[in-house]
Amino acid sequence: MIADRVRAIWCRELQRDDISADDDFFALGGQSVIMVRIQGAFIEELGAEVPMDQLFLNPTVASISAYIESLSAVTE
Repeated sequence: MIADRVRAIWCRELQRDDISADDDFFALGGQSVIMVRIQGAFIEELGAEVPMDQLFLNPTVASISAYIESLSAVTE
């Protein structure tokens, strides 16, 4: 499931293990440097190129996972 993989990336990059699907990236302490690392992880681990504006528009695990699934570019 994409959401589980996205959550794992967020947990690793934000150095937290208590992130839920509806937690806001910025409320969790997320900032631009972490966002760039997450963007790179999405490319490397999910095969999904997510533009920076989409990361701002979809600041939860649930919303960015739905966006990534809509790309149909995820490699399992």
